[in-house]
Order: sequence, then structure tokens, then C-alpha cells
Amino acid sequence: MDRITIRDNRVEFTREGELVRVTPVHQNAIRFEAFPDCRAFDEDFTLLPQSTPCRIEERDRCVYMTVGSLTIGLEDCGKVTFYKDGESFLEEAPELAFHGGYRGYERRDGAWAARVTFRGRDGEHFYGLGHEPVGRFDLKGCSFDLRHVNTKTTVPFVYSSLGYGFLWNNPAIGSVELSANRTRWSVNATRKIDYVVIAGTPKEVCGTLADLTGHAPVMPHWATGFWQSRLRYETQEDLLAVARRYRDMGVPLAAIICDYFHWTEQGDYKFDPRYWPDPKAMTDELHEMGTKLIVSVWPTINEHSENYRYMRDRNLLLRTTAGSDRVFDFYGPQAEIDVTNPQTREFVFRKLRENYLDNGVDGLWFDEAEPEIHPEHFHNLLTHAGRGDEVGLIYPYYYAQMAYDGFQKLGVTPVTLIRAGYLGAQKFGALVWSGDIPSTFESLAEQVKAGLNMAMCGIPWWNTDIGGFWGGDTESEAFRELIVRWFQYGVFSPVMRVHGNRCRHGEKKRDVREPTGDPNEIWGFGARNEPILRDLILLRERLRPYIDDAMRTASEKGWPVMRPMFFDFPDDETCYTLGEQYMFGEDILFAPVVRQGQTEKEVYLPQGQWIRAGTGETFGPGRHTVRVLLDEIAAFVRPGADVLRAFEREKR
Repeated sequence: MDRITIRDNRVEFTREGELVRVTPVHQNAIRFEAFPDCRAFDEDFTLLPQSTPCRIEERDRCVYMTVGSLTIGLEDCGKVTFYKDGESFLEEAPELAFHGGYRGYERRDGAWAARVTFRGRDGEHFYGLGHEPVGRFDLKGCSFDLRHVNTKTTVPFVYSSLGYGFLWNNPAIGSVELSANRTRWSVNATRKIDYVVIAGTPKEVCGTLADLTGHAPVMPHWATGFWQSRLRYETQEDLLAVARRYRDMGVPLAAIICDYFHWTEQGDYKFDPRYWPDPKAMTDELHEMGTKLIVSVWPTINEHSENYRYMRDRNLLLRTTAGSDRVFDFYGPQAEIDVTNPQTREFVFRKLRENYLDNGVDGLWFDEAEPEIHPEHFHNLLTHAGRGDEVGLIYPYYYAQMAYDGFQKLGVTPVTLIRAGYLGAQKFGALVWSGDIPSTFESLAEQVKAGLNMAMCGIPWWNTDIGGFWGGDTESEAFRELIVRWFQYGVFSPVMRVHGNRCRHGEKKRDVREPTGDPNEIWGFGARNEPILRDLILLRERLRPYIDDAMRTASEKGWPVMRPMFFDFPDDETCYTLGEQYMFGEDILFAPVVRQGQTEKEVYLPQGQWIRAGTGETFGPGRHTVRVLLDEIAAFVRPGADVLRAFEREKR
């Protein structure tokens, strides 16, 4: 094959209209790149490729590269096939007759629309792609947009039940089809096709994914406790009164959140002194109670902000190809900061430090981190990193980096609550949450599945608004049931955080800019629920040493804290079908109740013996139906596990 060049431990292949490059990037991972401009575009995006030896051989008009058990075959016609231990598992599909048309390109406005297609395989299951409330655990048979919007975060990685991971290393806006007849990845504007295939078990693949995109830090101990939030605390005294009441109840409060419109103007990054007259005194009192303060930050900025003209004149804002820079309207037209620009990150974090951190604020909540733009015309955006349609997925990565770099200079490991994520954001301490989801049992069921898919994407810090964000009527018995079930799910989530815009019942609005909604604390959901919710928070408190251990494992090995059943039991085919139960760390199996009025739960227990937490009953493998009254949970622990003691008080 005279069109193939082997150099520097990689293979290059040329044909009409394309340059292909194949490189080993890990001991069980191979990277494939194809350049329609016929010249290399050397951009790793967020990938951290590792120099890895490989074996390369040519035979039968095909070149093969092997690392470990993984082999890629590149045929003279351009077709690519991947093999594990000699058996093919991923094979490109032709779009034309006679084995032609591998990979498609179309020139568009200085970039390329591109796609790659693989043959569909019966019996294959897919998991990953971030989170989206679609109610599906196994994503086979689905199609998805590759973009971020509120309640949807795209992390372009999937794990296949055939024993491999597929990392689409391209932050462009596009789509993916995981259909019966084909798997197809497409983008609207790019310079290349770029993906990595990783062979192995779920644990091996997640470990490699962490090596290639970055390991999460060890979550600080404070963050594994209970977080309180609502929409929204209007004044400093409102917030302190809530923290004091939790203290007086003997309920540990790890963190409390000051949500949006505590500021003077969008883009000022400072407390409004009319309602928050002494932030330092507030944080001092919270710290004496053992509570951290998290403050909401938005990427929006308007012309009334004291920072707007400075940032506009230095090109620190997102620009557009047509029209003004006002890409979002919320209480007036708003521009958005361009966090892909390092100068923006430096300037904004300096403001955050001066106005928040120097006043004792402990952490940041990056809302609208997609970023939220209306209409969603990514092709109209210009960023420091490139065209919006070409790099649209990467914005939250740099947003998280802004906090990480700034906090690192202060000697602090940050936990940044953020409404979107991307490959590698975990190494910056990104705690992704699932956005403004509805307060329904259907939503709760969707979130369980969405969280398990996110778990397979290399981002181990993830959570939901306990109770959902909107539509929750605190005087409704249906919602009061839901809040308990969601609290139960929150106990067995990486972070336990309640939040939401609860329905109003005649509360007088003091701040005309934005209402605050009904109270969202555990005493606001009825007399019957208060002791149940209090006990759940105390259970979480007893589980914290176990969760700390799981967080250390997540950092060291890249294994998620909350993970699908097949992660620990990859040889059990039933585990690939279980989207409403999961492992929480190594020793706890949890099956949340996700249906209204449900008092029984069917649980599948894999190999071995299991002890039901709270009752001490022993169960063998198989399907079991257990009682789950409102104050009961379906949690099971491996015999002999130390964490079993954390549930002992549940017997009383």
C-alpha cells in the first residue's frame, strides 16, 4: 500500500480528498483522525493522549495497528474495522455500492460537515452521552443532538455492551444515531473526524477514559454532606435564619446556596448591599455553624453592568456573525462572557475573588453554563476558541477551568456546581447537575436513568435538584410524597442537594425583580415528612466516611460513585437492562422508588448474598419484591461491609 506511511509510532494514509492518521494513545486505546483538507489539523481539544508503543503490520492490502488486545484494520479502500482478541466489534459501513463512500464530507462556509457510519449490531447496548431526560437507560435505538441546553448535557462518549468505549473527540454541534441498522456520528462544522476507541470491561474503559481526559480531584469532605437551596433567599437575614434553624434542629448543614439576583446587575459579580449588607459577617456566622456558602454566578452581562464596557472593548464577550452581542434575554438583553478566552477567565475570576471569596464565600454555582442562548444559533457565535458551531460543546469545560485555576492559586480544591459539562471537565472539580427539571415522578424516573448514563462518561460528580425544579406544590400530598422519594434518591447520589422553585401561596414579594417561591426546607413539606427527611439527612451523615472512600476511588481509578449494575457485574446480562437500580460505591445496591403510591419494589440482586439495610434480612441472588412504605428504602449491602453499621439506627 504505497499510500500508507508509518512514522513516529503512527500510521498515515492518503486517498483522494482525505488524509487519515491512526495513533495509539493508551495501552488499550487507538485514536482515528481523518482530515478532509488533506492536511493535518493538530488539535487535541480536551484529550490527553499518551505515548504508547504499538505493533504495526501490513498484509492483504490492509495495515493493522495493535495495542494490548485492541487492533484497528485500515483497508486500501479507506474502510476501518476494530478487533478485540482477533474478533471484529466495530466496523465502518459503506454509503455507496462496492464498498465505497467511507466517511462523508461537505464543504460549508470555510469548514466541513462530516460524518462517520458504523454497522449496527444486534444485541448491542449503549450507555453514556451525558444526561438527557429521555426515560431511556439503554440508548440503543435512539438518536440525539450533540449540543447543550438546559436539562441536557452532551458528553460525546458511549460504552458498548460489546466491551468497548467510543470517545467522539469533537466539540462541534451535531448528532448521533444509535439505531438498529447503523451507528452514525455527524457534525455540522469541523476540520476533521476525530475519535478514540477503548477496549475493556466497564472498569477498564472508565479508568482509561479518566487517563485520557483527566482524573477528578478527591471531593472535599464538606461537599459530601447535605446542601440546602431554594429559589431564592432574598436577603442575608433570610438565608441565615434557615441555617440557624437547621442548627437548632441538630441537622448538619454542609452548604447553603445563595441563588441568582443577589447581585446589583447581571455581570457585576457582587452582592446587592440593600439586601446583603455584610457578607463577611454572614459567612463568618455560617462557618461557625459548620456550613459553607455557595454563590450563584451567571455568564450573562448587560450594558448597565460596571464591567460591560471594559469586557466588550477587550473582546472578552461572545461575539456574533450577525446582529448584536445580546444573545439571551432575561430581564433585558444580555451578552455572555467568553470563557474560552484566558483573559476573560482571569478578569472574571478576579472579580469573583474580590467580591465573593475575599468575603468568605466558599464555592461557586455556574448556572446557564451551556451557555444558554436564544435562539440556539451556534453558527452565529464567535468565540476565542473558534466558531460556535465548531466548538459549541466546549464552553462549560473552560467555564469550570476558570474556577479551578483561580481556586488553585488560593490553595483550594474547588467544587463547582455547574449546569453543563464536557469531556475533561471533571479534572476541574465540575459538579454537574441536570438543570431545571420538572417536579414529577416521571421526572424522577428519568433522572435515575440519566444519572447512570452520565456515570459512564468520566464525570463522577453529578446530582439533581431534589424534588425537581419547577411545578412542585408544597401543599400537595402528591408532591409531599415525591419530595420524600427524591430525598431518598438524594441520599444515594454523589451530592445530596435540595433545590427548586416551589409554588407560591400568597407570600408577599419583597424584591420586584424575581419572586422567591415557597419555602424549600425540610420543615416546609408537612408535619409527617419532617422527621422522615431529617432521618434521611442523618443517614447521609453516617454514610459520609463510605462516600469519602468512594470519592477517593473515583479520583484514583476513574470509577463513578453511582454506577450502573453492569459496571460491577459485566458478565450478568440482566444487569444491562436495569435502569432503576444501581450500585452506590462498592458495597451498596440501591433501588429508588420512582412511582407515585408505590409501596413495593422489585429488585434484582446479582451473584452472592445481600443484606437489606434497615431490616437485616438476608437475600440471595435473583428478583425479589420488598415492601417500601414512605419511610422505607430498598437498599442492600454486601455481607461483612463496614458500611452496614451506618444503617443500624434505621432499626429503631
